[in-house]
Amino acid sequence: MSYPEFLEYPEPRYHGDTGEVNAAFRPASTPPDISSPGGGSTHYLATNESTGGEFGLYKVQLGARAAGAKTHFHKAMSESFYILSGELELYNGERWVTGREGDFLYVPVGGLHAFKNVTDEPMSMLLLFSPGAPREEYFERVAEMSQRGGEELKRFRIRHDSYFVEDFEPEGE
Repeated sequence: MSYPEFLEYPEPRYHGDTGEVNAAFRPASTPPDISSPGGGSTHYLATNESTGGEFGLYKVQLGARAAGAKTHFHKAMSESFYILSGELELYNGERWVTGREGDFLYVPVGGLHAFKNVTDEPMSMLLLFSPGAPREEYFERVAEMSQRGGEELKRFRIRHDSYFVEDFEPEGE
């Protein structure tokens, strides 16, 4: 394999000469940051704050028959799904595909997507948002806000860069 002589890397953001000690370790035994009654949980592996806005990485576990998220898109960030265990139905903007252990779905900025667990078994995945965004409030309050519904839910979603197709459909459809 040949490589181009000139590679384009991003501009350096670290300008020291010797490096520094600044890594963050999170043991697997760390309890989830959020747990839900249906067997779901979310682990904040790397947040917007901890990565300086570079990315957000979350381990999400969905219980059996978990609704997930209906069709939506993001205007400011991409979202990626990596299936760790179980199965997850993923909407890629055109059709539903079944994601299994080791499968990966990348959704660029503006890409329609959705997901749900239609099986009788729990599943787990990594969610990666790039660039990072303060998603923790979204994960912590989305169930509560979904119960409220209406314009309050729509404003909450938009505040968190989540544009759900159902929020913009004409009444009666």
